[in-house]
Amino acid sequence: MSLVMPSEIVVEEVLPTVRAMLARELAGEGLTQQAIADHLGVTQAAVSAYLNDEADRSGPVAGDPRTQATVERIADGLAGGRMDGYDALAELLDLVAEFEDRGPICELHEDAMPELRGLSCDLCVRGANPELATERDVLADVRRAARLLATTDGVATVIPNVGTNVGMALPDASGPTDVAAIPGRIHTMRGRVEIPSEPAFGASSNVSTVILAARSVDPESNGALNLATDDDVLDAARDRGIDPLQFDADYENRGQRLRERFDERGSVPRIVYHEGAFGIEPITYVLGATAEAAAGLVATLVTDVAGD
Repeated sequence: MSLVMPSEIVVEEVLPTVRAMLARELAGEGLTQQAIADHLGVTQAAVSAYLNDEADRSGPVAGDPRTQATVERIADGLAGGRMDGYDALAELLDLVAEFEDRGPICELHEDAMPELRGLSCDLCVRGANPELATERDVLADVRRAARLLATTDGVATVIPNVGTNVGMALPDASGPTDVAAIPGRIHTMRGRVEIPSEPAFGASSNVSTVILAARSVDPESNGALNLATDDDVLDAARDRGIDPLQFDADYENRGQRLRERFDERGSVPRIVYHEGAFGIEPITYVLGATAEAAAGLVATLVTDVAGD
């Protein structure tokens, strides 16, 4: 495992880029190379190298408009005597703080330390805490659920045209941003289930609506996924003692209407479905204590259907 500190990214990636950009801006303000060197705390030879190197504006730091805006602000302030080194440092620290909050520093950090990918890491902002560990667990569960769907024979046949998503809520979830799912949804390509990206919070409105409605009745119903409504799958569920609950396909106030249906049932069923409507594809939702539990039930049911 590689172990790279965010501060290393700042020192090795951010500062050299900003210094080079500042050197060019200050030169454009008419300052000599020695004056620029004094402002930046580097040698005149380093300034000469900055000015002679071809500018690369394509990287995550140089290409971010916030970097250019900060550099221009500092250069203007230093050249005009309205800023000193303290003021310039304050501007740079503000920029670094922004970049550490799911910004270019995070992107570079994930490149240097791939273990961070897909974790929605914000250690730089919040530090290590139990909440972050819980978020990591939820993201990992969604990742395992998606992998299970992708590796189970028969799942591709029940992926709807709109795509499938699988999600799981945090223990104290109160809205869609507290539910992790797959950005871009899961689709089929040439008969295979394709997962387009790593899970993230707030990535699905429809699945999160179902999960949040279920949690309002049963706090243990934290995971769900959607499939195409398929009579064979519904029959396989009934054969296993599951009584699917039908609901209205309309999107308006769906969460409230689902809560009402769950209240009428007196519990949250493992499967809820609708038969579609004009412009709305028939969809089935499979629920579970976790996203992986919901995916496990899907794997079981499609295997049952294939064996019939």
